[in-house]
Amino acid sequence: MTQQQQEPMNNAKPDLSKPPFHSALVVDDHPLFCDALSMTLQAVSTVRTITTAPCLGDALSILENGTSPDIIVLDLNLPDVKGLDGLLRLRKATRGAIVVVSSMTDNRVVSSAIHAGASGFIPKHSQREVFRRALETLAQGETFLPEGCVLLKEDDDVERDDAVSRLASLTAQQARILKLICEGKLNKQIAFDLSIAETTVKAHVTAIMRKLGVHSRTQAVLIAQETSFDRVLHNDA
Repeated sequence: MTQQQQEPMNNAKPDLSKPPFHSALVVDDHPLFCDALSMTLQAVSTVRTITTAPCLGDALSILENGTSPDIIVLDLNLPDVKGLDGLLRLRKATRGAIVVVSSMTDNRVVSSAIHAGASGFIPKHSQREVFRRALETLAQGETFLPEGCVLLKEDDDVERDDAVSRLASLTAQQARILKLICEGKLNKQIAFDLSIAETTVKAHVTAIMRKLGVHSRTQAVLIAQETSFDRVLHNDA
């Protein structure tokens, strides 16, 4: 984890008419993105003190040690996190605003993050102007959503039925593998647990993501978590 006391950038033009954010905690396991995001936050807002953490554990330690950032910027796909677990735990640990910055931007993921306590959601590769609008919106106590995003209801029956249908289409072996993925296990660990080749696991994971209509393991876990997993998957999974 790193603590950076950074000087204001010359091109920073914060909107002082809005209640400002002065400090931020950036939680992302990619150092280069942390640096780029830190510069972006300074350029578009009043944030000047930035702390970074490469994983959820470090972020929680920072908060436990007394650091109280005005805003937390969180990547959902962290090495020590499954699905929305990181967001949920951070939400309990801080009163500050939490904004998710992620490359996963479909309505289901965005809606799940908002319902889990995020104050906003910014696509990871957004231009600086999007970050500016997002910070201004959050500073006013409002929720920021990506352009074109439709916030799904937390109890949306249609969405849930669709997720259940897709999960039910998995074979027994695919269901077993998805369950192990939800437990945070890697392909090598899954192969060992099921006594199959790692290449076979990779093929099953690809098939699982295709059937669920997702592009990452994290998205697959989110779908599983939004349903009654044990009831939806095959009984012998």
